Amino acid sequence: MAFVHLHNHTEYSMLDGATRISDMVKRAVDLGMPAVAITDHGYMYGVPELALACDAVNHNAPDYKVWSHDKAFLEKGRRDELEEPDREENPQGWEQYHKDMELWDKQGNIDELKPAPVIKPIFGCEVYFTPDDTLARDRKPELYHMILLAKNQEGYVNLMQTVSEAAVQGFYYKPRVTLDNLRRHAKGLICSSACIAGIIPRCIDRGDMAGAVSWATTLRDLFDPGDFYIEIQEHGITTDNGMTDEQLSHHLIEIAQQIGVKVIATNDFHYLTREDAPIQDVMMCIGTGSKIDDPNRIRMTGSEFYMKTEEEMRALFPYCQEAIDNTLEIAEKCDVELDWDSIILPRFPLLDPGETHESQFRRECEKGLRKYYGEDWETRSINGVSIKERFEYEYKVICDKGFAAYFLIVAEYVKWAKENGIGVGPGRGSAAGAIVAYAMNITSFDPLENGLMFERFLSPQRTEMPDIDMDFDDERRLEVVEHVRQLYGPEKVTHVITYSTIKAKQAINDSARVLDYPVYVGQRLSKMVSSDPSTKLRQVLEQQPGKEELYNPDFADAYKNDEDARRIIDTALSIEGLTRGEGVHACAVLICRDPVNEHVPTKLDTKGGVEITQYEGHTVADMGLLKMDFLGLRTLTVISKAKANIKANYGIDIDPDTIPFDDPEIFKLMGSGHTAGVFQVESAGMTATIKNMKPTEYKHVVALIALYRPGPLGAGMVSSYINRMNGKEPAVSYDPRLDDILGETYGTMVYQEQVMLISVEMCGFSKGESDSRIRKPVAKKKIKLLTSTVMHWEDGSDETTYDHWMNGAVKNGYKKETAQKIWDDVLEFASYAFNKSHSAGYAILVMQTAWLKAHYPNEYMAAVLTSYTGKTEKIVHYVSACRHDGIAVLPPDVNESGIEFTATKDGVRFGLAGIRGVGEGVAEVIIEERTKNGPYKNLHDLVDRVDSSKVNRRVIEALIKAGGFDSTGYPRRQLMTFVDKNNPENIIDSAAKRQKDRASGQTSLFDMFGDVEGSGFEIQIPEPDGQEWDRHMKLSFEREVLGIYVSDHPLRPFEYALGKAREFSLSQIDTGVERMSPTGEGMVNVEIPEGKPYWFAGMVASVQKMVTKKGAAMAKVQLEDMEGEASVIMFPKVFEAAEEFLYGETDPETGAVLSDAFIRVRGKLERSDRGDQIIAVEVMPLELTEESNRPKVFEVMIPSNRFSQGNMSRLAAVFAANPGGDRVELFVEQADGQTMRAEIPVRVNAKSIPLLAETRGIVGNQGRVTVI
Repeated sequence: MAFVHLHNHTEYSMLDGATRISDMVKRAVDLGMPAVAITDHGYMYGVPELALACDAVNHNAPDYKVWSHDKAFLEKGRRDELEEPDREENPQGWEQYHKDMELWDKQGNIDELKPAPVIKPIFGCEVYFTPDDTLARDRKPELYHMILLAKNQEGYVNLMQTVSEAAVQGFYYKPRVTLDNLRRHAKGLICSSACIAGIIPRCIDRGDMAGAVSWATTLRDLFDPGDFYIEIQEHGITTDNGMTDEQLSHHLIEIAQQIGVKVIATNDFHYLTREDAPIQDVMMCIGTGSKIDDPNRIRMTGSEFYMKTEEEMRALFPYCQEAIDNTLEIAEKCDVELDWDSIILPRFPLLDPGETHESQFRRECEKGLRKYYGEDWETRSINGVSIKERFEYEYKVICDKGFAAYFLIVAEYVKWAKENGIGVGPGRGSAAGAIVAYAMNITSFDPLENGLMFERFLSPQRTEMPDIDMDFDDERRLEVVEHVRQLYGPEKVTHVITYSTIKAKQAINDSARVLDYPVYVGQRLSKMVSSDPSTKLRQVLEQQPGKEELYNPDFADAYKNDEDARRIIDTALSIEGLTRGEGVHACAVLICRDPVNEHVPTKLDTKGGVEITQYEGHTVADMGLLKMDFLGLRTLTVISKAKANIKANYGIDIDPDTIPFDDPEIFKLMGSGHTAGVFQVESAGMTATIKNMKPTEYKHVVALIALYRPGPLGAGMVSSYINRMNGKEPAVSYDPRLDDILGETYGTMVYQEQVMLISVEMCGFSKGESDSRIRKPVAKKKIKLLTSTVMHWEDGSDETTYDHWMNGAVKNGYKKETAQKIWDDVLEFASYAFNKSHSAGYAILVMQTAWLKAHYPNEYMAAVLTSYTGKTEKIVHYVSACRHDGIAVLPPDVNESGIEFTATKDGVRFGLAGIRGVGEGVAEVIIEERTKNGPYKNLHDLVDRVDSSKVNRRVIEALIKAGGFDSTGYPRRQLMTFVDKNNPENIIDSAAKRQKDRASGQTSLFDMFGDVEGSGFEIQIPEPDGQEWDRHMKLSFEREVLGIYVSDHPLRPFEYALGKAREFSLSQIDTGVERMSPTGEGMVNVEIPEGKPYWFAGMVASVQKMVTKKGAAMAKVQLEDMEGEASVIMFPKVFEAAEEFLYGETDPETGAVLSDAFIRVRGKLERSDRGDQIIAVEVMPLELTEESNRPKVFEVMIPSNRFSQGNMSRLAAVFAANPGGDRVELFVEQADGQTMRAEIPVRVNAKSIPLLAETRGIVGNQGRVTVI
């Protein structure tokens, strides 16, 4: 006989199960078990992975490999190419081959000969059953476990619908399955009574035998005859009521005999082997936030919940051997295969009468082709490509594959978004290579003009669904999704799940916490692990081929010599890669032909409340379902807001699609480096690169988008391209016949499409072959495949890709040496090549945003700042960038600010809603009254005019602190006295009383004659008294309500002294530093390295005291300067020495802070998954005085005989490499004794030792270098 495990928990019983599915399948095969089930808690997450793991085993069986190979060749009419397997080496394959040939000759089909699987997957779920059909939510639900298994395809659909209904409508604490749910979906399902937590065992345990029999009878009658089973287990457990597993099993067997059902034995395993019990224990600790040594935590009793052998299971139940045998009966009943071959597109709901998907697709394309290319489009060519031929080719490929509806679906929601004013991106990814996408207005740039290839997107050789990802205005993306939900039906549209797994760093930190080590112990080890999320701990611990850069000898040494480290790392290795949680995919949406849960189960996202699939995105796409990515792009939000700002200020409607790409202002802005807020080119490194590049054409920007990535940067491709572009290096030409392909990038292989076109032009590949046989394997670095695997080619040849490349080139008249040189370069550089379609699309957004900023800087940067509302760190960054670009950022103003950041003629004003304590609703009230009845004359006027129940005292105080009334001429201090609740004459109470009287119909003499001069009833408003808060208090209040300093900064008067006290600003921790390149050919961006101490300086924003495990005081100090802020960790020794000067002066009576604390910190930068922080080595007070803030002068006297162009270039390079705040004066001593003086327009750090040494070396012994 045999045994099959039918009650099993994998890692998808998240933070409870610890069984990896592939290991489970392998062990089942090793143990000779014919099937294995998956029954995770409440959900079906792991079902597809089980199916694929079993397929991997079954499809590798000798007879299956021969059968599938025979089937593929026979159906393609290539029988003569089939070879008979060797009888001795592969007897199973030999026998299968002869069966296949015999049956094919008889009936032309061999499907019925498909070999039986080695291991069969059984799809199930341990659901949470509730006897409460009302699904009440007024108390914690009564829940019991129950096993459901899919017997057939109908049962699989019913299982998905049962689980989905429980996880959506029934979710409360857990996904709840009711009796009514089971009745409606019982067909094709097998049910068992589950573990001790099942309703029948629970009744027995509490002495309610009648209840147990009643429920057993109910479930027996609910499912098809013979499909309900009683389940027994043996883990050596005794219940709280004193009943042992064996005693419970005997009661269950009696009930089974009484009601006439069979018994099965299961082991409810949560881990693979007995030795794996500690892994599951650690996962439970992670899930419950417990420590492993906590005696009171939740844990599984014993170590028996593993995947036992048949022999072990039989030994547990000598009194009921048939319970073992009956598991095989269930396995034989269950036969469900997931469909990975079908493509299930939704029906397009807006087909016109009499149209098919194909005919309407053609009509819409031809309408667009006439619009973009003119009425004569059928006779026109662009770049040597016939528009009609290209269209007809694409149309045929798309229709032959059944994808016409796909394009109609995408075009519809793109059109709807545009018609409703929602920003849509110009195109992303390979879809931009399709002329049909351009014709249908899915993409907005011409693939023929830009030399883009359709085959990069779709070709006859590709079998998977096309992939058109769309960018939408980030703030309005969900409106498009909701439109799709309403059009197709909410039950047919859902969001997609994503799983999070335990990565290497997290595994270390989780393990250290669970094992109860101090935080720093785990952090010390995790810091040694690369931040690359694909890093595996084994790669850090041991040198592995191709991953040598991930190996860390310190990590290996700690593992070898430190017992605690070894314990943590061993634990981390055991849990690494296990599934930790789930969430909602950022952009993926599933659109189904039928209700979603007929194809995949769904659930409620408990964090966001939306319905999502239980299978992740790649899986649902592989099942042939339509997964669309609705991406939110902040840049489109910025463009929309900038357009609105321009319309408000100038009355002009800007159409981004008509922006001229030859406008010199675009390239002037890029070359100046004023790229903050400009899409894709605003990072410090990209800004430095684009300044060196100085692009003058759109194609240069396209290339930069493609090139600015780690691979090309590391390979020197960026420098090479820039040098060739600027004539510093000669462009490369392999052969004049290929110049049309590589000419635009000066011979550098920048785009994947270039590699594909070379294979077509030189070697005779078809365009489809160029994608599947060259681009894909090279991009995925499957180089061995190119030289070792013989493939069948469209020209009839059978050879490797390399041989086809070389033979094709020679056949087409190219020199063999040329073909070899290009092949070598393809292997070296093409893995870095980028999708030109994507670069060209995103370069459009670069051009559009650069144009908007160049022509409407205030309006554009107001939009950028608004897009980051609520993100203080980003606001600080962009405020600093605005000031760097000469754009003033102004405090809010009740008469000029809008709700959001507002562009004015003087700069950008803070919006009213950005003030803490004000909010959008109140801001709307203030603006509405201002728009209706004119600007506010002063505070008194505003208080009198707006509804005091909405604009209350707290709001008014926040407006005053933010500077909202500064333009009225009153000091903030005086304004606060007007509204002080301790002032009996405060104007808020008076205004509220007048408004209340008006509302009740009472009119006062003040209302009647308040505006009449000399009436005696005018409201008396004191004149401004000129008494303002001191600078510290004023700025502190401002920061309190705005989150940042706007009108000024406590450090601004000491800008020079601050610069002298530090080596780097705090913002440079994130942005890096510009330095002269090693070749001296331009500036490059350099990241501040970790591990080496540097000086930082700034103002103490906050001090968070902490205590180490040993009881010593330490602190986390938030340090800020004018450009940014950073966390500084001060361990006990440093903190003890520094604490006295971490706090400013305070009033001894009131405790009010009278001044800020300024410090210098010498510390090492540490980058980790917790963010960047400075580990302090030394801290000292920073004296900021008028004397310390006076800049120095760096005087350089150079004799005339050393005054040359070469030396001046060397001096310029030295000055650039030592930036600072000190002026530079150059004196040239002429031969006649006279001295010429010039001030150099550069600032340096006059205290820099390298600056002094290198400058003295240049001016020589007769020269002089002095700091004054």
